[in-house]
Amino acid sequence: MSLEHAGLDEHTDPPPTGAASTSAARTDTGSASPTPTDSSESESLRSVRRPALSAEVIARLRERITSGDWPVGSRIPPEPELMSRLQVARGTLREAIRALAHAGLLDVRQGDGTYVRATSELSGAVERLYGGAGIGHVLEVREALDVQAARLAAVRAEPADLAVLDEALRRRRVAWDARDFDAWIEADWDFHRGVADATHNPLLAELYRNLAGPLRASVANSWTDPDYQGAHPAGHEDLVRALRDSDPAAAARQAGENLTDTQEWHAARSKT
Repeated sequence: MSLEHAGLDEHTDPPPTGAASTSAARTDTGSASPTPTDSSESESLRSVRRPALSAEVIARLRERITSGDWPVGSRIPPEPELMSRLQVARGTLREAIRALAHAGLLDVRQGDGTYVRATSELSGAVERLYGGAGIGHVLEVREALDVQAARLAAVRAEPADLAVLDEALRRRRVAWDARDFDAWIEADWDFHRGVADATHNPLLAELYRNLAGPLRASVANSWTDPDYQGAHPAGHEDLVRALRDSDPAAAARQAGENLTDTQEWHAARSKT
């Protein structure tokens, strides 16, 4: 969906011309009904146009966000550029941006610009909630999702799904040895997201994707600890083995054990 020309008309409609003009100008002595002159009714009819246009602008901006054209953390184009590309007034553009900020997709920073905060309303809500959530709460949510995802993936995973997981584990090991944080967290996330995708349950997979921000943030906070060793790779490898054996009980148990190890490590650290 292109950003260009979301709407051109935010002004009063042009006056009627030709026959329509002549008809509208007649008085009640003619055959045609008189044109309404109540200003409040006229204004009410015109006011419908602005919300409709604002909704279209919201849809255009939202499409850029959800498609990844404007990645999370990036700054969207400045107001003058967007106004020119969309051919809308400043008020309509700001109304759309406020709506997307309220939904959690955008972050308006006075004097700095507007940044992409999340790719969906759900992930935006999760990001806001995570601001007051501790690592324990995040891990409890992960336990609910990871264990069920592993159980379903053991039944439904296809060879292509397992290949994705194998490759993610390979990248995860290489990144850990190189102490490459960005590469490691990307590979770790790809692995867990891959298990969710292997359930072939689109709702569960989408829900997991919307937890990306908090999950990455929780790992990032741990990485700075010099004693952090990550989740042991053997646990992840055992999980893939259970998926390959189509053993849902073993897969669920291993996913739970992986998280238990992480929870116990954080609990021990919090006491020191």
